[in-house]
Amino acid sequence: MLFSMRNFTVSKLTGTSRQLLQPFRSKPPAQMNVHLKGRDLLTLQNYTADELKYLLWMASDLKQRIKHKGEYLPLMQGKSLAMIFEKRSTRTRLSAETGFALLGGHPSFLTTQDIHLGTNENLIDTARVLSSMTNAILARVYKHNDLELMTKEATIPIINGLSNLHHPLQILADYLTLQEHYGGLNGLTLTWVGDGNNVLHSIMMSAAKMGMHLRIATPKGFEPDLGITKTTEQYSKEYGTKLLLTKDPLEAADSANVLITDTWISMGQEEEKKERLKAFQGYQITMQTAKSAASNWTFLHCLPRKPEEVDDEVFYSPRSLVFKEAENRKWTIMAVMVSLLTDYSPQLQKPKF
Repeated sequence: MLFSMRNFTVSKLTGTSRQLLQPFRSKPPAQMNVHLKGRDLLTLQNYTADELKYLLWMASDLKQRIKHKGEYLPLMQGKSLAMIFEKRSTRTRLSAETGFALLGGHPSFLTTQDIHLGTNENLIDTARVLSSMTNAILARVYKHNDLELMTKEATIPIINGLSNLHHPLQILADYLTLQEHYGGLNGLTLTWVGDGNNVLHSIMMSAAKMGMHLRIATPKGFEPDLGITKTTEQYSKEYGTKLLLTKDPLEAADSANVLITDTWISMGQEEEKKERLKAFQGYQITMQTAKSAASNWTFLHCLPRKPEEVDDEVFYSPRSLVFKEAENRKWTIMAVMVSLLTDYSPQLQKPKF
């Protein structure tokens, strides 16, 4: 049952009424000096270690209170989210749409067939119009530069739902999944086997900040962006973590706690399929790959998955966390929206990272 706080004062509340107001407490049991309200989220490079930990803490809090305790937290009540999708999506769309609605807000799904984006109206005008009607914009685009342009023109937070360079929401979900499984992130070794793409870039921009080592195997000609690689090398030195870039998947998998891969052929690369399949021969993750990994190894894939990237034995094994990872897209994107749009602070005890 919904009721208005305007009709009550805390001093007059008793028993049941106090429990009903419990979801709106704002002081966490442990403080972090983090303030994200009004920020954009285009890349994890722009977020500090404490800010990333705060987002994971927030995701854990929302998941515990809403999923496990059955609480209703209408933190987005009266707010709306514009969701611009130039590329089709399952997890990003559902996590954002259902997550924002679960928090009491109104999400609006917009494709290039629904609005004038890039056809009769440029990005500048679109960003200004949406800023006057909604509280945030989540955009899944081809060009990362389009997101950067939108942030200059919009007066509301812009959230990257995927671009050619970065996929920050996916990596937050990955880290929450690993946090839940291992009980902490610091000291873990992540191994990437596959394409030097946007998902890898987001791992590279954040792993060292969380105290994780990174081992990367990509075929010749499919390495990660050079500028991002240089930044990753700097992060590794700054945070005291280890970084390896190689062409050998087995070398990369050595002592890995987490084996990670992704599609070899992203949307827009279909014409390169024959060339890419040839270049990626030997990069499929199998139990043979896992023999080089640590005894507690697990597997992640952001989905959708194709058998040439990882065989069924690994993908459907108890070591695979892919479906927990997919669910956590919802809780981490909710954490981002709550952090960027409200003053709510987590009530759950801060996890050990």
